[in-house]
This record gives sequence, C-alpha cells and structure tokens, in this order.
Amino acid sequence: MSHTPHELADEFPDMVEQIQALKGSDAHFARLHEEYHALNRAVHRAETNIEPVEDLAEGEMRKKRAALKDEIYAYLKEHA
Repeated sequence: MSHTPHELADEFPDMVEQIQALKGSDAHFARLHEEYHALNRAVHRAETNIEPVEDLAEGEMRKKRAALKDEIYAYLKEHA
C-alpha cells in the first residue's frame, strides 16, 4: 500500500484551476475541500503510524475519504 497522500491536485490534475477557483468563490465547495484535506491528512498520519488508529477506524476513514472524493468530483463536473 502506498503511503502517499491523496491530494486533490494529484487526484484531479486536469481540474486544478477549477478547484482553486471554486475554493475561493463557492462556500460549499470550500467546505468540501477543507473536509477532504483534513480527512486525507488524518488517513496519511494513520497510515504512516504518526497517529496510529485501529485498523477498522483507518478503513472507515479511507471509505469516508473515497466518498468525499466522489462527491467533490461530481461537484466539479456539475460546475464545469
């Protein structure tokens, strides 16, 4: 398993400009972005044992991150 953080710019490299624009102009998107960023950092800290958590909790965080990423992608496509 890779312990590389899943930053949105890496996940959606062709949408970086749109992400930056929406982050500054759309409060709902800015909230989604911040929530993803915080959760992504928590997962990364758990994966690298900086802040270890139980396996079940780590799995749940990964599932939530994936769902949030899907929601962000849908939002980006809707507002393209």
